Amino acid sequence: MTLISRILGFVRDVVIARAFGASMSADAFFVAFKIPNLFRRLFAEGAFAQAFVPVLAEQREQAGDEGVSELVGVAGGTLAAILIAVTGLGVIGAPVLIFVFAPGFSDETGKLELAAALLRLTFPYLLLVSLTAFMGSVLNLYERFAIPAVSPALLNIGLIGSALLLAPQFAEPVMALAVGVLIGGIAQLVLQYMALRRLPFRPRIGCSLAHAGVRKILGLMGPAVFGVSVAQISLMLDTIIASFLQTGSVSWLYYSDRLVEFPLGVFGIALATVLLPALSAKHHEGDARAFSDSLDWALRWVFIIGIPAACGLATLATPMLSTLFEYGQLSGRDVDMASRSLVAYSGGLVAFILIKVLAPGYFSRQDTRTPVRIGVLALAANMTLNLILVFPLAHAGLALATTLSACINAWLLWRGLRRDAVYRPRAGWKLFVTRVGLASAGMSFSLWATLDLMPEWGGLGAGMRALYLLGLVLGGAGLYGLLLVLLGVRPRQLAASGRS
Repeated sequence: MTLISRILGFVRDVVIARAFGASMSADAFFVAFKIPNLFRRLFAEGAFAQAFVPVLAEQREQAGDEGVSELVGVAGGTLAAILIAVTGLGVIGAPVLIFVFAPGFSDETGKLELAAALLRLTFPYLLLVSLTAFMGSVLNLYERFAIPAVSPALLNIGLIGSALLLAPQFAEPVMALAVGVLIGGIAQLVLQYMALRRLPFRPRIGCSLAHAGVRKILGLMGPAVFGVSVAQISLMLDTIIASFLQTGSVSWLYYSDRLVEFPLGVFGIALATVLLPALSAKHHEGDARAFSDSLDWALRWVFIIGIPAACGLATLATPMLSTLFEYGQLSGRDVDMASRSLVAYSGGLVAFILIKVLAPGYFSRQDTRTPVRIGVLALAANMTLNLILVFPLAHAGLALATTLSACINAWLLWRGLRRDAVYRPRAGWKLFVTRVGLASAGMSFSLWATLDLMPEWGGLGAGMRALYLLGLVLGGAGLYGLLLVLLGVRPRQLAASGRS
């Protein structure tokens, strides 16, 4: 389901790139869309979900569906009330938010004003998608993973339709994209609500900050804001600094980040989504060995998928960006600039996924203080590295800083779980990582050698680019799988590491 959503996300980005390229209007929209998304990832999918799911799992264990119904009704109503107030403030203060998150826009005539107008339309998406994420957390607890995973596809459909059908009707065509965000947000919420109605309870909506469950969620949420969302804050810091760089920098970072988000979303976030309720249940059952084994199983999958994905993104950066985006308003120079940041981001892909997988090891045990301390350290490192690397490397330096800070974050999370004996690795890790590394290196060298024999990518037609890229991706994946088998990796080894 996540794969379907991500493929539609690529189609969306292709349509936007063709229509708006890396122009001033594209920069303005990406910032106006990133701001509500940042708040959504911080407070809804991020901190709220990580605090809400363990408390909800505990309530289900102690009070059954009736207890879940009560907590869902009160927590949902309280969340909605807070979000309505925040959304109102965001719409009113749109120019201030744009100046805070993209101060460099004030140097270009009309750019800040356009971004503020777009934000007034996109900011209500925070309310819609946060309630969607809330309902998705409940569905995930009941192992209904499909609907929450596929619902983002509706946002992509809304944006694609708006770019193709509504944009020509607007004096400022990019405004149609903001309308598409609203349409997609409403569609997501309706779909999730219909799925929620099929669960074995009917929550009564209420609003109370005094409710014991709500107080517990809020108490866990505060530290979790930093602990789970450092990567998102880092990306927004990149946007702030990029707004001072040459026009197109925000868009180059966006397009390269979108390619990194594909494996992160299809695999990393999906794995973390399944892992959090499973770890929460094992913790409440008191089964420490099963808890550790589940983490070990997830970590092995992170390495066996994440390492070759990172190598592939770095090696095929230019062909991928060119095939997907080099049409219409997006030029070959834009592809070259975006490929620089993509190579930098790809180095952090494994770390980005590790953060998603390791953080539930804390939040499932209702420990939010440790991740916040780690998150603050990683964020400080990111800010420092941004200032050091932006001068010699421009926008690519910002991407590299995000990668390095994510590596610090992931390492500290892993070290904390090992120090507390929460995670005890199963045997065979050194040999496993060696085999995966050798197979990934062999695949990368093969792809690099093949690219050297191929014609100039930008000179190929769209069909030939897609055909060649498909051949490279499938050939690289096939070679990687073959090398794994030759080196002794077997599917049963991955399955066995997850058994309790």
